[in-house]
Amino acid sequence: MTNKPSKRFEVVLFDLGNTLLYFDGIWDQVIPEMDAALFHSLQASGYRLDEQDFMNQFERRFTEYDAQKSGEFREFSTAFILRGLLDEMGYSKIPDAVVHKALREMYAVSESHWIPEIDALPTLQDLRSRGYKMGIISNAGDDQDVQTLIDKAGIRAYFDTILVSAALGIRKPNPRIFHQALQHWGAAPEKAVMIGDTLGADILGAKNAGIYSIWITGRASPNQPHQDLIIPDATVDSLSALLDILDGE
Repeated sequence: MTNKPSKRFEVVLFDLGNTLLYFDGIWDQVIPEMDAALFHSLQASGYRLDEQDFMNQFERRFTEYDAQKSGEFREFSTAFILRGLLDEMGYSKIPDAVVHKALREMYAVSESHWIPEIDALPTLQDLRSRGYKMGIISNAGDDQDVQTLIDKAGIRAYFDTILVSAALGIRKPNPRIFHQALQHWGAAPEKAVMIGDTLGADILGAKNAGIYSIWITGRASPNQPHQDLIIPDATVDSLSALLDILDGE
């Protein structure tokens, strides 16, 4: 009698947006709607702000911090950015409840546009039935937004750990966020695989952490920076194609 060889991988880590979920809206239209929802929530809470000035400055700050966090692999949460702007406008020490309410109303606009990939649930079910341990690592400015999307998609039960950059203060490709995910199981990097759509975050981060990387291209943005330098270990165009790669390794 021969023993069945053990799998090469034990842990499967996923990105969330454009990997497990896709966005069915148009960002150039949705973002102004989000900003307006944020403004009207603050206005309803008694804060006197000029709408156009507030929305312009909020987007300007968001863009500036986005460039900074991408270079430093740090995460500046949306709450941090909002509080900084309101402080500059003369409103310091905003109650947590006000900020929480405003952000929930803002993110509710975009949350309605995120849809699970058609093969997400079948793939997660198959991976779970094969004994893989699974986690999510998401770069996002708001932890609750990610948690809401996961619950809305009905996929929380498949994941043992969910790490969001806004909650940790670090973001992919910082290898620390990958190592923190592996610590949940005490797993070695060579026993893990990372699936994501972004070369400069998911694939580079996995490589920096010593994790096998799979680039999923179905929703990936074309002409990503350093595309000729960041080479994934494998490439798939859909989640369902993962099973052939993992079973074949």
